[in-house]
Amino acid sequence: MKIKKMMVVLPALTLFASALAGCGSDTTPKSQSMGAAASTSAAAATPSGPPTTLTVEIFDRGIQGQPDLNNNTWTRYINDNFGKQNNAIVKFVPVPRSQEIDKLNVLMAANEAPDISFTYDSATVSRYAKINGIMQLDDLLAKNGRELTNYLGKTVLSYGVFEGKQMAIPAKRTSLAWIGTFIRKDWLDKLGLPLPKNRDELYNALVAFRDKNPGGVNGVIPWGLAATGMNYGYGNLAESFWGKQSDEEFVTTPNWLKPGNKDALKFLNKLYNEKLISPDFALDKTAKQADADLTNGKVGFFSANWDYPLRQNISEPLKANVPTANFVPIDTFLNDEGKYKKIAYNENGVNVIIPKSSKNAELAIKYLNWMSDPKVLFFLQYGQEGVNHKMVDGLPQVINQTGDNMQTSYLNLDYTLVVNGVELGDQQKNIKALAASAPGYEAVAEQSYKINTTDTYTGFFFDTPNESNIKLGKTLGDMNKQMTDKLIVCKPAEFDSLYDKLVAEYMAAGGKAVMDENVKIYRAMQANKK
Repeated sequence: MKIKKMMVVLPALTLFASALAGCGSDTTPKSQSMGAAASTSAAAATPSGPPTTLTVEIFDRGIQGQPDLNNNTWTRYINDNFGKQNNAIVKFVPVPRSQEIDKLNVLMAANEAPDISFTYDSATVSRYAKINGIMQLDDLLAKNGRELTNYLGKTVLSYGVFEGKQMAIPAKRTSLAWIGTFIRKDWLDKLGLPLPKNRDELYNALVAFRDKNPGGVNGVIPWGLAATGMNYGYGNLAESFWGKQSDEEFVTTPNWLKPGNKDALKFLNKLYNEKLISPDFALDKTAKQADADLTNGKVGFFSANWDYPLRQNISEPLKANVPTANFVPIDTFLNDEGKYKKIAYNENGVNVIIPKSSKNAELAIKYLNWMSDPKVLFFLQYGQEGVNHKMVDGLPQVINQTGDNMQTSYLNLDYTLVVNGVELGDQQKNIKALAASAPGYEAVAEQSYKINTTDTYTGFFFDTPNESNIKLGKTLGDMNKQMTDKLIVCKPAEFDSLYDKLVAEYMAAGGKAVMDENVKIYRAMQANKK
């Protein structure tokens, strides 16, 4: 089926969708300090009186050796260059990444959510917009967000509009590649096997990894996997099984009902029962075990973010533990049309919201507006030249750090809430910088980005909130994960009946209601285009 590129909201119905500065007032480069100060109002004098505390959510990703999330190079830069200029103290509120929606719901219910909160789940934003739990931002943006509005642009901002009102501020996503698949080429070379170009060839490679253990490791894992919903997923395996559908069916039907989806799960079940998948994957709900297996050289194949094996927390320990390990990106899930259909991101990233309980909404917008200054973004992503990055062929290249200078997410993703991905003001530079951010792996990065922006489709953005999804989306999302894990580990003889039973329960629990409402919204949107 031919799918046009469409705007994205990834509801809970999606089954297989699962991205381093010594600083302070005395060490910040003069040019950076001037750029940060310039983005606040030069005409206004620094406010007097007791400072205001602006609370900002931050993901705690549990990275080993990470610095204090409220006292490090980056938070000091923020407070020195924004806080002091606005008589404010920016305080970060850590939220566990794996529990972000649950934790946000608790904080919102207690009227204790940070002034600047965020989530990647658009259904959550829609729900809070519907119950009047977050602020309408149109007037605040008009008054204090000129640079922010200009930076994001109408298209990106449109993803935060619900029923005609700006209820969220989506970050700009500069890298559209999403999920990649990677294989140990050094293992293939030892076995004399080619890079697998389809499911059958991949299966043969996985069997050879299991039986011949080319890495000579204790407890070889042909396909590294973690619990559904975490990194280490299934890539575009499902898409390679899906049959033809109309545009309407494709965007409104839950994956459980897509033709061929059952066969995709059955394939995974076969692999699990043949000991080709991580044996205890369903218990790995943080992906820490999968990370350990990968970096210890036990894994032969896996699927995760398109740049995952290039990231410092993976590439450095893997290189130290297994210097000969060579993961390369591949396209292996070929569909009946001869394409490697896969999902990609649209231009929007994380959704920033301001809770109705916030007393500092104006200051929150000023903060995001300040952050949209190119000089501020550059420092938060790359820090000080010679300390946090070096220039190579005109592009910044991150110098890996520990302690205060360490970034707890890729390019400080969790501190740069107006952008997801490299931002150098030019998309070609962004792509080149992505490759340069992984020294020694530049060719691999460019190849992976190219592979994972080819034959892509994007999710569909419903411009009207789906009431059923608002009410039942979280429940359905949890069911998705549980159902998938159960189906992978069940006995092959039980698979068909269990699949049918679980899908029937899913549809009865709200899947049908969400689907039916999606159909109504979709048809209304198509009618409005005429």
